[in-house]
Amino acid sequence: MKKLYFLLFTVLTFSYSFGQELMVNGDLEAWDNPTTPTGWSKIESIAQETTEIHGGTYAAKHTGGTSDFGQTITGIVPGTSYTISLWYKVDAGFGDGTDARIWSYWKNGNTNINDNASELRGPNNAYFDNNGNQWTQYSVTLTAPATADSFYYEVRTYGTAVVYWDDFSFFQEATAVPTLGVVSPGDGDNVAGPDVTLDLSVQNFTVGNTGTGADGHIHYSVDGGATIMKYDTDPIILTGLSAGDHTVDLELVDDDHNPLATPITTSVTFTVYEVQTLPFVESFNYTVGEALAAQPAWTNYFSGDDVLVEAGSLSYSTLNGEGNAIAFDGSGADPVVDYTPTSAGKIYSSFMLKVTSLEAGAIDGYFAILRTDSGDYAARLWISPTGASTYQIGISNGGTLTQVTAGADFNIDQTIFVVFNYDIDNDTVNAWANPALGVAEPVADISEPSTSTANTFSQFMVRQDSTNETPGIVMDELRIGTTWASVTPATLSIENLQTSTFGVYPNPVTNGTVTITSTSQDAMNVQVFDILGKQVKNETLTNNTLNVSNLKSGVYIVKITQNNASTTKKLVIK
Repeated sequence: MKKLYFLLFTVLTFSYSFGQELMVNGDLEAWDNPTTPTGWSKIESIAQETTEIHGGTYAAKHTGGTSDFGQTITGIVPGTSYTISLWYKVDAGFGDGTDARIWSYWKNGNTNINDNASELRGPNNAYFDNNGNQWTQYSVTLTAPATADSFYYEVRTYGTAVVYWDDFSFFQEATAVPTLGVVSPGDGDNVAGPDVTLDLSVQNFTVGNTGTGADGHIHYSVDGGATIMKYDTDPIILTGLSAGDHTVDLELVDDDHNPLATPITTSVTFTVYEVQTLPFVESFNYTVGEALAAQPAWTNYFSGDDVLVEAGSLSYSTLNGEGNAIAFDGSGADPVVDYTPTSAGKIYSSFMLKVTSLEAGAIDGYFAILRTDSGDYAARLWISPTGASTYQIGISNGGTLTQVTAGADFNIDQTIFVVFNYDIDNDTVNAWANPALGVAEPVADISEPSTSTANTFSQFMVRQDSTNETPGIVMDELRIGTTWASVTPATLSIENLQTSTFGVYPNPVTNGTVTITSTSQDAMNVQVFDILGKQVKNETLTNNTLNVSNLKSGVYIVKITQNNASTTKKLVIK
């Protein structure tokens, strides 16, 4: 399974419906004939006017005798604001305040909800005076009543008055539309498991229980499973998720569990990864040909050709590989392993390395990274070609190679042992090539001060840059730790001891106890850590039985130490 990583930040904004004009032919530019403006339903004593106009080519001339001019507007949304406006001009000689006015109703079906829509008319009952025989606008913004489904828009002219009407408008104001979003994790994010928290954003919709005045609630499901009802906007906490991809689908629903008239849904897909407890040992004991990112501890950043598991292992001095190795070159995806965040002291990484080929035009390129939790490539390990089949090891704290190993070059197909670290307390990048094993930490072969400060390290990345920058590489026996000793064992690999001398069963645990076996009869120290790296048990065993009945269901890391041999195992408690 290829896992793609995208650096995304989800931005949620308020959502609004666009305002829209609901009046038909309000500008009176369309006429069926000289006495019938198109789209109007009540037309009394109306004539097309071409001289006294407010805008466009035509207006409507309205003569008296208590005559009406109007149309019905449907599709009213209760609680929505509407701006009702028109332009009028009362002919000279009239305009005593009783010659014309607006006469309209909110309606439910054929029933008038309020007589004459009295709130429309204001303190003067919306009677229009002469106003100096000038075109004058009348405008008011109202909220549709709870039961309204239509509006009857009418103006009336009285007696012998002559009134000109133009540019009617019934405008539905922009209204807030409910939105539902997942603030974090973002779609495509990698998330530490097995417990994941989803932070929600709900706008313009009140979430709550039935009968509390809420608009409704939330339905959600995980990986296509059963629908879960949620009656608040608190974060959703998912527990016990397995490593890999997971999808959460969410929807706003009404009190009867029905989708809204315009469905409001969202979905987020994220990848759960395992956080490894330090010290971490990786012998790549996986199926040959599989992608490294398909393994539980690893996740790809970006996309492209995968780093693959290769048959066989490497050996250096007294350090022998176990299981298989990994191989990569050129450009492609960059697999990452996450470990317990470390913000003080030092963070070390070591591995055996064999460069198998160099391109004719090979140039400097970094291939291994100690990465911070903020995404900074704070410590980079480089290969710097010196000839057609030779190279040196280099380091940097940025995108430019700054320091390389001195002395004899290394040859292709030569297995070397490399250690590099970041001294968090002193903000320095260091590296060693072929250091002595099983001894105290020597002075670094190369060192580079960093301008970065207050770092927290949480990831090791394998990087595939380009054909010229990333040669053919085989890597084996990766170790990550906080001490020199934890990454430079003097004898057989820790993984070798893990697979040949230690056993943990049953796994998953269902009865509260787990048996830890070893080929040695000596006492074992057993530490158990939760997925966040917190130690929850620390016991010395002489009878091979560890009681875990007081631990909650979930995934744990067990660190076993016996006679200077140490290993870590994943333990699942159900």
